[in-house]
Amino acid sequence: IEFRNVSFKYSETKPLAIKNLNIVIPANSTVALVGRSGSGKTTIANLLLRSYDPNEGGVFIDGVDIRDVTQESLRNTISFVPQEPVLFHRTLMENIRYGRRDASDQEVITAAKLAHCHEFIDTLPHQYDTFVGERGIKLSGGERQRVAIARAILRNAPILILDEATSSLDSHSEALIQDALAILMKGKTTIAIAHRLSTIKEMDRIIVIDDGKVIEDCSHGE
Repeated sequence: IEFRNVSFKYSETKPLAIKNLNIVIPANSTVALVGRSGSGKTTIANLLLRSYDPNEGGVFIDGVDIRDVTQESLRNTISFVPQEPVLFHRTLMENIRYGRRDASDQEVITAAKLAHCHEFIDTLPHQYDTFVGERGIKLSGGERQRVAIARAILRNAPILILDEATSSLDSHSEALIQDALAILMKGKTTIAIAHRLSTIKEMDRIIVIDDGKVIEDCSHGE
């Protein structure tokens, strides 16, 4: 993944959110983006997901400008675990299968086990046929997050974006999710937007963003 001379602003009247950004992320490496709120971390993820296009420069995957491929093919190469997972008022089986529509029930259950969902699903009266309520209201924050990780495990895309995936969890839920994330990140190019040290200390590189620019880029030890 390469951000090449990227500048971006959300509207003509707003200042630049990203300023001449240059980042190269080798395949199968893990990178944490850190910085204060409003520094541009989530904007970088949105540009990679092509929710927006840069005003200047370009975002490239394997040397191809992502504006030259279809949205569908781009999204098929990326798994995204947001801070607030979007769940639908459907069953847990259907919510996890949203990660890959053609997955079998057994593949869904395997992904749920790897994401530590199976433990709580197994205790529910209707198990995988349990409806989660509007926006997943019947589940706790940690349970919703594990469903989102199960989706990403099922999808098994080569690029993974984690946006504050453990920010709102208690320590027990965080420990389970850290374990699930370790499984999910294996063999993938990972960008993690994070505040917690526990999320970033195992990453290959930590990139500090401030005011839309890179101000530090090094390993945790450095």
